[in-house]
Amino acid sequence: MSVIDSALAQVKLLQPYTPGKPVEELERELGISNAIKLASNENPLGFSDTVKIAIKQASQKIELYPDANAYYLKQKLAKRLGIQSDQLTVGNGSNDVLDLIARTFLERGTEAIYSEFAFLVYALVVQASGATARIAKAMPLDHAQPYGHDLAAMLELINERTRVIFIANPNNPTGTWLSGTELKRFIDQVPTQVAIVIDEAYFEYVEENDYPSALHWLDDYPNLVVTRTFSKIYGLAGLRIGYAISSNPVCDLLNRVRQPFNANSLALAAAVSSMDDEDFLQRSRANNIRGLKQLGDYFTSKNIRYIPSVANFLTVNFGKRSDEIYQSLLRQGLIVRPLANYNMPEFLRITIGTEQQLQVLLEKLEPLL
Repeated sequence: MSVIDSALAQVKLLQPYTPGKPVEELERELGISNAIKLASNENPLGFSDTVKIAIKQASQKIELYPDANAYYLKQKLAKRLGIQSDQLTVGNGSNDVLDLIARTFLERGTEAIYSEFAFLVYALVVQASGATARIAKAMPLDHAQPYGHDLAAMLELINERTRVIFIANPNNPTGTWLSGTELKRFIDQVPTQVAIVIDEAYFEYVEENDYPSALHWLDDYPNLVVTRTFSKIYGLAGLRIGYAISSNPVCDLLNRVRQPFNANSLALAAAVSSMDDEDFLQRSRANNIRGLKQLGDYFTSKNIRYIPSVANFLTVNFGKRSDEIYQSLLRQGLIVRPLANYNMPEFLRITIGTEQQLQVLLEKLEPLL
């Protein structure tokens, strides 16, 4: 018997998360430079200049441990969001917070619910906890929200073993979204002992009038947890900083299992600073609106179906040629995201880049189509 045999059964069955291919890796493989990555929903405008100053200042003290309680970030977030600082749990990206939630509420013999085309990390944290995943069928492809969350199907899966429900709004990798009316109606029907996690990683990009932030319902639903990140519109993906907002009792539980110093000094300083640059956020939103239209108009003109998106990416149905097109784009220095690991093998997810980046993409796509 080896040490491998001693590992937990659910861990040995895990399939590691596969991220978008790094630019450096592709350039190294092909011996090229200036590759374009449109695979991981990063902000193509980079990050705010105010962040650069904050990082430089914070780097003068990296011999010291970071503030384990993230005091200044919590104070700023609390003021910005209209909540109390003791409702915040800071993590090493929102992925870390999702893992904290799973470790707090899930174990063998319990169950968690999520949609079949939802963020892969939900499946990973549920399986790692030893709990059973109950996967709800998504909306059909011809629905107004193709492959989006079917809340009625999720409600049907709730039983006495259910402990957590994960909902991404907007959803990754589809870009679909739920209105305030339907989401609140769903929350009303969930038993109070079930933690409802609303993942709002792409919240800042959404322009729809009836798009809700579940943050406004926290006072009415103590079992509600909202997760957000600085990785997307704020452009801090490389620093890994995210957070959860919940009732104080739930927050207290999450902070009991949270590792000390799970957010580093540079990330904390960058996150605090990033909230001061509203102009950068507005430019990021404007670029996203333009890019979604640029891609949508192109694929419509080619009669190629895509899933309407309110996030910073567009998921496009290339049919059986999906992998062929993906590989061809790679050879030309363009990285998009194949979705076979989401059981969507005919789709490629394209991050909204700058106007110039997207023009290069479309020029490379044209002969392939």
